[in-house]
Amino acid sequence: MIDKSIDRSMGSALSPPSSYLFASIDMGTNSFKLLIIRAFPDGVFFPIHRHKEAVVLGRDAAAGAISPQSQALALQSLGSFSRILQTHNVIPSRTACLATSAIREASNKGEFVAAAEEALGLGFRVRVLSGEEEAELAYKGAIQFLPVYEKLILNVDIGGGSTEFTIGKRGEVLYCASLKLGHVTLTQESLEHGEFLKLREHIVSAVEKSGLVHKVKQFGFEVAVGSSGTIRELEKAEFCGYWLDDGIAPNWELKRQWRLSRRGLTSIVERLCCADEKWKEKRDRFFGKRTEFILAGAILLEEIFNLLGIEEMDVSKYALGEAAIADTLSKVYSDYASNANVRWQSIIRLATRLNSKKQMRAAAQCAGFAREIFEGLRKEYELCGKDLEYLQAACLLHGIGLLNGRKGYHKQTYHMIMDSDKLHGYEFQEVKFIALLAKHHRKKFPGPDHASLQDLPEEMKENFRFLCSIIRVSVALRQDLLTTSQNPECSYANEGLDLLLHGSINELSSLLEMVCPLEESRTKEELMNFRKVFKRDLSAVVKGLVSVD
Repeated sequence: MIDKSIDRSMGSALSPPSSYLFASIDMGTNSFKLLIIRAFPDGVFFPIHRHKEAVVLGRDAAAGAISPQSQALALQSLGSFSRILQTHNVIPSRTACLATSAIREASNKGEFVAAAEEALGLGFRVRVLSGEEEAELAYKGAIQFLPVYEKLILNVDIGGGSTEFTIGKRGEVLYCASLKLGHVTLTQESLEHGEFLKLREHIVSAVEKSGLVHKVKQFGFEVAVGSSGTIRELEKAEFCGYWLDDGIAPNWELKRQWRLSRRGLTSIVERLCCADEKWKEKRDRFFGKRTEFILAGAILLEEIFNLLGIEEMDVSKYALGEAAIADTLSKVYSDYASNANVRWQSIIRLATRLNSKKQMRAAAQCAGFAREIFEGLRKEYELCGKDLEYLQAACLLHGIGLLNGRKGYHKQTYHMIMDSDKLHGYEFQEVKFIALLAKHHRKKFPGPDHASLQDLPEEMKENFRFLCSIIRVSVALRQDLLTTSQNPECSYANEGLDLLLHGSINELSSLLEMVCPLEESRTKEELMNFRKVFKRDLSAVVKGLVSVD
């Protein structure tokens, strides 16, 4: 059933609920980054929007103050971020705005912060991090991505104006330090004149004087982790065989190990230092916008490897932005645990590696639909938290087979999930259950006697029908509606369920236009399957508050 009703109210503007949406703004020395995620009280979260703008405040480091030109560019970026946050209906109290090294060290930081808060709008507050706070957050971001929560880790985060070092275990910081060594400032101080030796001497002197080497020897570490964009690019360069004449890895995202070795790093640095025109062109092509600062970052990391005795480094895709959100969640949800994402983040890593950005946004919205439908049914059908985890994992992964083409992609999805060794913490039967849900999101609805289900335990087989129906209708709704509604809600109505789709005033008419043809779409078929499985109707309802003329 499709219900096209609209709630109307005199003179009111629509304000959809946004209780599950959180955001962070990382005002770095090299770039400003916006991250919007969907989060839940159990600690699970996943990104739905990322936006990055090159501001490069670090160019003003020598002057000691942020220049009017840099400030104007920064405020323009923050204005853009504010509009994106409004589009997604993310409220200021759920947005962490963090300023790092360049702003921290600027003599006019007070003036800049005031201007930044004005550019973002009413209710937004900018927090200028100390070096130690930045180091602690970088560590907490890394453990949201990698399964290293139980291990004693040394985390290294190279920024544009400073580098943070943290030793921690089980979410507790044992030691942290922030050194004024950043890839932007080091480039300006030494590399603009090609002074490689001077640069290395400066790095070694700064690290040794800080006492960092002694502290690392004192605490030790089981795993070294890198959590910055510079380190991620160098890891990617090693995997692709950057130093080779024809080095390139096919399907590298699928096979990528997210590790950087000392040997590989040394080879990369040698090529980056090469004055040959061919290698300069290759550097520009490979590193793109990072080209200007990548050599300083690579030399800095190489000296860190040498001084701290690092042979291999695991690389985290998460850093300050994700850590800031995790910190916010811990304050909003009393039961939030810093290791809540240990299993879940392995799903996120696989999904973000193998989905395009457009596919990831669609998958996240599908997962949002599925969760709301699930919550409306869980008590009556005795579904549990693990069932929801399997369902949402399948939603996020159901389209990864498109990496190999559209024909039969659902079968490719199944094999890619089953063949992956990256789903940390999941038993074989759990992986298979997720893979089967993802596979059967399309084509013929599998019956209880389907051959692929026979190896599953009876409880899993019974719940498979319920979860399969939910993912199929969720995928169909998302494909047919193409809605930008970020917070669907599910409620009981007339012996059935209503899936409420919220839209702003500007979006409302387009939402209605998309709902109208659904009776002739794939959604109609899946709603019929839903009725057979659950013995109740599911209706899609457009809800909005609009003024009446």
